[in-house]
Amino acid sequence: MEIRKGNERGVGEHGWLSSRHSFSFANYYDPAHMGFGALRVINEDIVQPGHGFGTHGHRDMEIISYVLDGALEHKDSMGSGSVIRYGDVQRMSAGRGVQHSEFNPSNTDPVHFLQIWIMPNVQGIEPSYEEKRFSKESKRGQWRLIASEGGEDGSVHIHQDARVYASILETGDTLDYALAGHRAAYIHVARGTLTINGVELTAGDALKVINEPQLTLADADAAEVLLFDLPR
Repeated sequence: MEIRKGNERGVGEHGWLSSRHSFSFANYYDPAHMGFGALRVINEDIVQPGHGFGTHGHRDMEIISYVLDGALEHKDSMGSGSVIRYGDVQRMSAGRGVQHSEFNPSNTDPVHFLQIWIMPNVQGIEPSYEEKRFSKESKRGQWRLIASEGGEDGSVHIHQDARVYASILETGDTLDYALAGHRAAYIHVARGTLTINGVELTAGDALKVINEPQLTLADADAAEVLLFDLPR
């Protein structure tokens, strides 16, 4: 198990945008943190009211947005357009190429979200868009599958042999996860604090895991975590 401390992430401060990069991204380059398996990007972004990312292009990438606070407006060249809020998970498969924008539509409140990129196991596919809503109750004290290759259990569909789970843990909650021997896990703490197999983690921290058959999450204080079960 290897800790990725939140206060050691790459920093992007642009006035309208405050960003923390778990892996190398844009002007932040660290050869020790280029990704973890198929997981290529986790950016924790706070966008000020009335600002956002103008229209830009992507290709051959699975892009997931997980909103923590506020609202995020999405528009793309496929004709998709919506505003997502806490509980919503948005997936865009860039495939052979897509243009999109992300904007904070509020005049008063910032939007705080995680931008996640997963490398696909197919190239040049037709671009597509999907969003699903997952209630707090479905994540509280348990694993809620939010993204998977087959769109299992009502999750969004991604083009990679990966499973993404979310969970909310309150004081006294304990939660286990069994990791198959041929798999790896990356656990990102979005809020609060907890321990994983005795390792103390706080918001922004993450844990890279291989050769660890069971993970036990405990000692939580208002914690929200994402777990990525990835091919090795």
